[in-house]
Amino acid sequence: MRTSHKEQALLIQHARQAQRSAYASYSNFHVGAAVMTDEGEIFDGCNIENSSYSLTICAERTAVFKAVSAGKKKFRSIAITSDDQGFITPCGACRQVLSEFSPHMEIILTAASGKKKITTLDKLFPTPPDLKKLSRHSSKKNSKK
Repeated sequence: MRTSHKEQALLIQHARQAQRSAYASYSNFHVGAAVMTDEGEIFDGCNIENSSYSLTICAERTAVFKAVSAGKKKFRSIAITSDDQGFITPCGACRQVLSEFSPHMEIILTAASGKKKITTLDKLFPTPPDLKKLSRHSSKKNSKK
């Protein structure tokens, strides 16, 4: 199910609001994201940096983790905003996390100028790891013991 223009505008508004809360002391690159569940609920998030960069979390994962912690695991769409003049796409870690829950979700990319571009996760991440294969392989290996 795709989001309507009104829902897209609302997601972008939530993402921009979340972007204002970003903790980007090191990069000064503020990102906001808002994810919409299949039921139409919105959860937002911002990037949160740490002096140990590997401990930094992206806005997309923050939004998804907030939703999952509230019991939501199916997503229709996500909007991503930044203060960049171009479009930014989710990093590899975020693509993997998004794919875990909704591999075909709509992704709304917005530039600081207000321009938007719409794509889907399966276009950005066409061949995610198939964890079902890993699980089957692991269970076969364990049953031989």
